[in-house]
Amino acid sequence: MFENIIGNDNVKESLIKAVNSNTVSHSYLFTGKSGIGKKIFAKELAKKVMCLGKDNCESCIKFNANSNPDFQIIIPDGKAIKIDQIRNLQSKIVEKPIISNKKVYIIDNADTMTEESQNCLLKTLEEPPEYAMIILIASNENRILQTIKSRCIIIKFEDLTDRQISNFLHLDNKELVKLCGGSLENAAKIEENKDIYIRLKQMTDDLQKGSLIDALSNNILYSLKDNILEMLDYLNVIFFEKSKENIKASKAISIIEKTKEKLIANNNFDMSIDYMIIHIWEEFHGKSSRR
Repeated sequence: MFENIIGNDNVKESLIKAVNSNTVSHSYLFTGKSGIGKKIFAKELAKKVMCLGKDNCESCIKFNANSNPDFQIIIPDGKAIKIDQIRNLQSKIVEKPIISNKKVYIIDNADTMTEESQNCLLKTLEEPPEYAMIILIASNENRILQTIKSRCIIIKFEDLTDRQISNFLHLDNKELVKLCGGSLENAAKIEENKDIYIRLKQMTDDLQKGSLIDALSNNILYSLKDNILEMLDYLNVIFFEKSKENIKASKAISIIEKTKEKLIANNNFDMSIDYMIIHIWEEFHGKSSRR
């Protein structure tokens, strides 16, 4: 149980203890940053409590095939989990399990539930069937009503460490690891654009050590308009690391932040990027410029 999940060992120990002592709660609230494994933990817990405890367990086989009738994941309908979805849960949860010992419902992105939906769910949490378990997953605990939280065991998940992410992804770039922000979800997105991030790292080296012409000609930011703010955040991470050895790098961060403000204000894209490149290069090479 949880063998292939990285991080949050204290959560693993707590849930394993509850399962082994048959003291699992009928309702849990898993909270923490998006992409740190809450849903994987929830599914693993669901599979375990539904297991019939024998070889070739029918419940486990159907669970692995995503066809267990006693298990359901509820996700937002559009931007929110709506009251009709909760009412459907309530109509189904009163039916006894078909093949398992338990019925388990995971409400993913539970913090998108409308207040009406949460108040509707409250009735089920107050008087749940003895065979039922509900696991709420939320990135923003503050959006969950206190009345809901008071009826759940709250499990707080911690961000994954840089070392855990680095080992899991076999990623040796410390700037990229820091950009993941403790989230495997972020790490997966970064992995897809790894080549772009490598080129951006080279661009920062050109700004620090090369000519202005090289810096401008090797600049790939012009082609990254759709996710430019994310890429500028990565430049900030790189220059933050550089600032530990060269104070001038901290000035680059200020220039990048000014550039982000210009872009958010819909200033001309190419001119804003040119402004940034030229002024960062001048900071490193001691050139005076008009600001």
